[in-house]
This record gives sequence, structure tokens and C-alpha cells, in this order.
Amino acid sequence: MSCIFTSRRQFLAGSAAFFAWAGTPKLARAEGRDPRFLTIVLRGALDGLATVAPVGDPDWISVRGDFALNPDSKMPPLKLTDFYAVHPSMPNLHRMFHAGHATIVHAVSSSYRDRSHFDGQDVLESGLVKPSSTSTGWLNRALDALASDDQVKGDSAQAFAVGPVMPMVVRGPAPVLVWAPQQVVPASEDTLMRLLRLYKQTDAELARVLEERLALAPILQSDGARPAGDPNESARASKLRAYYAEAATGAAQALAHADGPRVGALALEGWDTHASEGIITGQLNNMLGALDGALAAAETTLGPVWRETVITVVTEFGRMVKINGSSGTDHGTATVALLAGGGLKGGRIISDWPGLKEKDQYEGRDLKPTTDLRAVLKGLLSEHLRVDEDVLDEEVFPGSDDIKAMTGLV
Repeated sequence: MSCIFTSRRQFLAGSAAFFAWAGTPKLARAEGRDPRFLTIVLRGALDGLATVAPVGDPDWISVRGDFALNPDSKMPPLKLTDFYAVHPSMPNLHRMFHAGHATIVHAVSSSYRDRSHFDGQDVLESGLVKPSSTSTGWLNRALDALASDDQVKGDSAQAFAVGPVMPMVVRGPAPVLVWAPQQVVPASEDTLMRLLRLYKQTDAELARVLEERLALAPILQSDGARPAGDPNESARASKLRAYYAEAATGAAQALAHADGPRVGALALEGWDTHASEGIITGQLNNMLGALDGALAAAETTLGPVWRETVITVVTEFGRMVKINGSSGTDHGTATVALLAGGGLKGGRIISDWPGLKEKDQYEGRDLKPTTDLRAVLKGLLSEHLRVDEDVLDEEVFPGSDDIKAMTGLV
């Protein structure tokens, strides 16, 4: 690995795509704790129903048909409770859940109710009620409030971020360091297909070269479905796992270092699964497997620090209940938030389940949101990092006075 932090100098020179401060909150230190907090943003909108399937809902099979994960599937999901099961590509999350180190919040959403990735990501990462021109993110504002309140050791707060572009969630007045993994994340299948279709309309010669060089011809067969055992799919999945593992390991090394940061953020692209979602095998299966491997890599790298760590995995919105004509899912509303770490009171699924009958769906097409993501984030920031409640309402998530922090998560 290229990002092993053996000294503070090396950490400052080689951080990962994360956001962090240089010490521990004052109140946490007084309690004898040294908490770590990592936010992972999945850009593109995660299919929460495919990730954590409501196998106990009587309408589940009828709304998803052959794409519905159920105990009788060729690849059955992993049981969490009698009602919920996690995707079979996520055995580490399953293990963490039953060890009390993971919590799942289902039917959750930000305050955003439309279907634009850009606006949805803006609301998710800014922490504001609606899209705006703000240039700061909720995690940076939380850090800045702790620093200005003299709750952080050192001369100044410091943040770090993994990836070629700094996530908005960590942008703001608190200084941010950026590190990009050496691995290059492969473009998602949906992205490649969209590019190819675009160039076929505007530049036929470039489209031909792309089709040859990127070996895209196989994915255009059968409405975009890849043939079973396609080596190109295997190679892409391997690169994806390597990228996620390196990013997560780099973040964990930073957080685990005695003189390193305590808070970070990481953005992972490519979760927009309009076509050939590959719920059982293929695109989504590979991506969830890579995410699961990243969580396990973080757990291993953090070592004893894992017990004081909370990782939250969030996305801008969910996807439609029904599968579309391209074997994918279109933009939706509610989804899941995945929480992991030894600092959690885990082993729980938190959800006011809305049901899947068409009359119970949001706008007759989406999983209806019943939990505000800001309540989850407020609860974690308050109980884990000891951010003041008034600061959360007024500065970190302005305009959220009516959204009460979810208690008892840690």
C-alpha cells in the first residue's frame, strides 16, 4: 500500500480521500473515548431494496418478480431478521450485523424529493433542505464548530478526503487534505453504455473505437445483459474491488494512526443502475461485493480502534420499486443507510416500514421515505462526536429544527 502513515508528516503528505480533524472532541476525551467517524457517499443512488430485501413483505415477490431476492433464489440473501435479508454478496456486513457491529436504517431519505443526481447529491452532502449555491458540506461545518468551540486538540482542525475530487460533504472553512488511490476505479457498465450510445449519435468513428477498445460489444446483447462468465465483467469486478479496498484501507490507516485524523469522508461513484442492474449477478452484485470488502478492509486495518469507530454509508436517493424494461431501476426516493463499526449498538434494523402496495408507494412508484436521514446523522454526530444539539440544528443542518436526532445508535 502507498498510504501507510508511520509519522504525522507522512500522514499530512499522503492522506486518503477523507475529511478529518487532528484530535479528539473535548467532551469525548473527558469521557475516556477517542471516537472515529467515517462517511462513505455512494454517488448514483443505491437500490436499497436489492441491498436489504424485505423478504417478509407479502408484496415483495410480486413487485420485483424474478429480480426479488428471496430464500428460494438461486443465490438466497443472508438472513438478518424474519423480515429483512441482506444481499448475498455482503457476508461481512451480515457478520457485523449479527456481532452487533452494524445497523441498517431502511426507508430512509434526505429531504430531497425529485430525481436529479446533481440536486440530490447537493442536498445529501450540503445538509441543507433543498439544492442551493452553498459551497460547504455538513461534515466540514460540524468539524469547524467543534474546532471553534475548542473541542479539538492542535493548532487547527484538519480534514482529509479520498479521490480525485474533494466531496462536497467535507468542503468548507476547516482545512482539507486530499489523497487519491493508485488504483483507477473502472467506469460502471451503465456509464459505458450511455457514452457509447452518445458517441454513436455524434461521432460514429469514435463510437467504433470505444466499442472495440473497451470490449463493450458483449454488453449490447440481450438488452444490455452480459453473457454469463464474461471475462470482461470479471476483470471489471476485480478492479472495482481493488479500488474500494485501497480507498477504505487508506482511510482506515489515517483514522487508526495515533497522530492522525478522527473524522473522514469518501465518495464512491457508479451506483446509477438504469440498465442491466445485475441484482443477482453482474453490476450491482459486483459493486455491493466491493463495498462489503471495503468495510471488511476498514475493520481489519483499524484493529483495536474499530471499537470506537462508526462508519455511515449514504446515497442521494433510492431507486424505483419495479424493474424497468432494460433490466434496471430508475431513480426513486427512499433507500437504506448502512452503519458499521464497533462503536455502534448494532444488530438492529431501524425502520417504519411503509409497505410495497402501489397505494403505499411514494408517487405510486417508489419506496416511501419514513425516516429522515438527517435524524440519523444528527444522532451519530451528537452521541458519538458530541456535537452540540443547537449547532446541529442551526449550523450543520440548518432549517432542521423539527427533525429530532435519532438516539441510542451508539
